[in-house]
Parts: sequence; structure tokens; C-alpha cells
Amino acid sequence: DFGAERFRIPEALFDPSGIRGVSSTMLGIGHVVTTSVGMCDVDLRPSLYGNVIVTGGNSLLQGFSERLTRDLSVKTPSSMKLKIVSSNSPAERKYGAWIGGSILGSLGTFQQMWISKQEYEEGGKNQVERKCP
Repeated sequence: DFGAERFRIPEALFDPSGIRGVSSTMLGIGHVVTTSVGMCDVDLRPSLYGNVIVTGGNSLLQGFSERLTRDLSVKTPSSMKLKIVSSNSPAERKYGAWIGGSILGSLGTFQQMWISKQEYEEGGKNQVERKCP
């Protein structure tokens, strides 16, 4: 039985500053989301803040979605409408990212953007910029 540790351990995902030996430059998940959105085109930001999808293994942690919602509510610019989507089904949250990626990968338009290992080794990041403008 873990008791309080069940809540302290996942808290490190939101505030890694409490972990000994971790660089002070490491960002919590809320900062990662807002920093990532902030690096995108200004016209895309409302759509990104309005469609935050909680998925993956860590989303199964008790209270994860609620904690992320609270964290992002404080960090999201007031001019943006924040909407967080999280399935009630543990199986959907666990496998949702994989399922979404497999659907995206099967689209013909997405296949045009695939880059083989050989292509990347020959062209590096320029190859990415050429195929995915």
C-alpha cells in the first residue's frame, strides 16, 4: 500500500523541481504544453488550446486529467479558450495515441510526408522541411 506516495510521485510530472539531481531547466507537463503551443503559429494557438487531448499511460494516473486542467487553466493566456478532452475509458486513454497515430499513418496524404532512414541520413532536417513545409 503506497498511501501518500501515490500522489507525490505523479506530482513530479507537473513540478519536477522537487526531484533531487534533476536539472532546473526541466519543465513540468503544463509548461511543456504552453511552451509547445507558444512555439506554433499564432493563428493555430486557439485551436491547439481548444483541443488538448489527454492520452497515454500517464493519463491513467488517478487525478491526472484534473491536475492537468488546473495547471493549464493558470498557464493558458486569458485570450484563449482552454478545452481538455479525456476519455472516461482507461483502454481509450492507454491506447489512444497509438490508435490516432496508426490512423494518421494510414492516410494517403500523410504517407507523402514519410521520410525513410536513408532520406534522413542524406538530407537531415532539410529533408523534413522539404517534405513537410
